[in-house]
Amino acid sequence: MRIKISTFFLGVLFLLLFCGLFNLQVLQYDKFSRLSRKNHIRLLAQPGARGRILDRNNQVIIDNYLTFDVMVLAEEKEELDQAISIIARTLGISPAELKKAYRKNYSAPFIPVTLAKNIDIKKAVALEELKMDYPGVVIQQRPVRSYPYGKLACHVAGYLSEIDQWRLSKLQDYGYNPKDIVGYGGVEEKYDYYLREEEGALSVEVDHRGRFVRTLGFKPAKNGKDIQLTLDLAIQKIAESSLGERKGSVVIMDPASGEIFALASSPGYNPEVFVKKTGSSLADIFANSHSVLMNRAISGAYAPGSVFKLVVAEAALDTSKINLGTSFYCPGGMLVGNRYFKCWDTHNQQDLIQAIAHSCDVFFYHTGILLGAPLIHDYSLKFGFSKPTGIDLPYEVSGFVPHPRWKKASRSQIWYDGDTANFSIGQGDLLTTPIQIVRMASVFANRGFLVNPYIVKSIAGQDITAYQKGNKSLGIKERFLNAIRQGELKVVADPQGTASVLAGLSVAVAGKTGTAQVTRGQPHGWFSGFFPFDHPKFAICVFLENGGSGYGACMVAKQIIEEMSKQGLV
Repeated sequence: MRIKISTFFLGVLFLLLFCGLFNLQVLQYDKFSRLSRKNHIRLLAQPGARGRILDRNNQVIIDNYLTFDVMVLAEEKEELDQAISIIARTLGISPAELKKAYRKNYSAPFIPVTLAKNIDIKKAVALEELKMDYPGVVIQQRPVRSYPYGKLACHVAGYLSEIDQWRLSKLQDYGYNPKDIVGYGGVEEKYDYYLREEEGALSVEVDHRGRFVRTLGFKPAKNGKDIQLTLDLAIQKIAESSLGERKGSVVIMDPASGEIFALASSPGYNPEVFVKKTGSSLADIFANSHSVLMNRAISGAYAPGSVFKLVVAEAALDTSKINLGTSFYCPGGMLVGNRYFKCWDTHNQQDLIQAIAHSCDVFFYHTGILLGAPLIHDYSLKFGFSKPTGIDLPYEVSGFVPHPRWKKASRSQIWYDGDTANFSIGQGDLLTTPIQIVRMASVFANRGFLVNPYIVKSIAGQDITAYQKGNKSLGIKERFLNAIRQGELKVVADPQGTASVLAGLSVAVAGKTGTAQVTRGQPHGWFSGFFPFDHPKFAICVFLENGGSGYGACMVAKQIIEEMSKQGLV
């Protein structure tokens, strides 16, 4: 009897156990399956900060600041709708817009989805306080680029944006991924590999309500490397302020080393627009007819006009086509073939030094024809024209130096003496960049060396300037250098010199002006030179696109040098 009773109770127990298992595994399968799926690992990204950009004196040009992103971890539709509803009310954004962001940014069930970026700290705190009731809402701190000086040095620095398909195809093997933020233009692009941060991650286990259970693993983020430039922030400010809203550029360089103290291009833009992604502002930048994203100092190729005459002078002296006693009479123009080529003034008898000081075209027509176009071409290459200077910024163009063979091959036309006359005064098909012109000016400042311009001084505190050097002697004879330098000094010191407006400055300036005729609009205005004359510390090039004449460029140079002197920078 007792055995039967025991057997009955055991049977009842097994029946109850079976019913319990049936209930759990069959009747409530969907419920517990969902709970099981939600009790898993979550990966929380830990963003690092991009490396800062500093000037030569360690003043910060481009920095970072902390902002807040709103993310959601909810997987169930009900929980997602609740989270979106509370986030929408707090941020003042429509739920439809947040749902659209969710669909766009969703990548995997175990990765939080970003719904809103760059929210202010008050809203971030308000959402953080609601996390007890809505554990799926995540507030993520994220460093973003800040620009304390607005558009200052924008073409040197560049801007940031999401990686495009072309860059991704080139850089995927180097650890770049879709949606990465990368540099475009300037140092941001050229040195992106060093500046970019390495994202970390926090691996956590959460329960069925999305609440934290335990940490499974942590990989700290790594900040990008700081980059120190050769720029002097004070000189950069002066250059940009003096250039103002005029189209053009200013380059100021150490003529002995090639270090760039200032590199300004106008018009400019505020890189912060790309961080905040303000639609109308971005549209204004890309639709602007003045090419605000172009760095005119290195990416714009222009006829140099009379600043090029110094190359012709050295070529003629070096090949003995003229000597230091050679002079030509300038009646205001001369006949070349069957065409009359004007000079901008009547200069009468001119030797080399006078012709440089007064920018006499007739003297250089004669000199250029004696030289011939092939020799002018070859000496132009010797001075670094027709190829990039190698400055460590992207999108530098080569410019162009014509040759009779080129005209025959490309246009099926004969090269005439008139072409040579134009060539000899920096006109015709000759194209140069402001960075090439300041390097040419440096040759006469440093007494005969072609320097390599560069703009990055150190990376993560490690000096890299040793890799940038490699100045090349052009073998210019001392007496020729002295003569050309005297001509440049008289450009300023002679009352009839084309840059005599610079004569009253506190430092002695030497240089050359240029007015380059163009097919459309006003002529380009140039001034290139160096100062102080006896011990040059600075080479300068001022270029005004359609600026009218070299006088305007001289006035910009004057304002720059005056302000540098006032601030004790010379």
